[in-house]
Amino acid sequence: MPYDAMSDIADEDLLAAYARGDAQAARALTARLGPRVFAHAMRMLGGDRAEAEDVTQEALLRLWRAAPDWRMGEARVTTWLYRVTANLCIDRMRRRRAGPALDAIPEPEDGAPSVAAAMMARARADALQAALMTLPDRQREAVILRHIEGLSNPEIAEIMDLGVRAVESLTARGKRGLEAALSGRKAELGLEDD
Repeated sequence: MPYDAMSDIADEDLLAAYARGDAQAARALTARLGPRVFAHAMRMLGGDRAEAEDVTQEALLRLWRAAPDWRMGEARVTTWLYRVTANLCIDRMRRRRAGPALDAIPEPEDGAPSVAAAMMARARADALQAALMTLPDRQREAVILRHIEGLSNPEIAEIMDLGVRAVESLTARGKRGLEAALSGRKAELGLEDD
């Protein structure tokens, strides 16, 4: 089947096709899920691009290894993959804390309308990332999945293996933590309420 024709096929069906030896299905699933896994890892790891690339590669390798034993209907591929990605990120952050601290590598700038706008956008992104990194791991994960990845509370509950109320609590506490961390910088970052 041509690669373009696979865009309407469900993730689980592509994974099953890969398990049967269809390399095109693997390429289609990687193209679909790889950027999402990478973006999630970037946010979880504080913008460390090299670490996020490693996590993305490892998470997808684990998916390919799990493909032959995948049980359709038990879990969605995306749910499983977000959980694996988050666990890999948390493991790396724990190792990072145990060893010498490494400075985060800033994300390269894409073309921006003006230098001032790019600087403000970068300052806001850096401030948000720094504030996210002050949160406990589980709060940070819940906030990222809900407010950055746009997942629903039931989806997050499944990924984090929690109840929906626990997700709501983690998200609310995480938002309060972010607000407290950013409260003294609102004017500087142009975030004051109208």
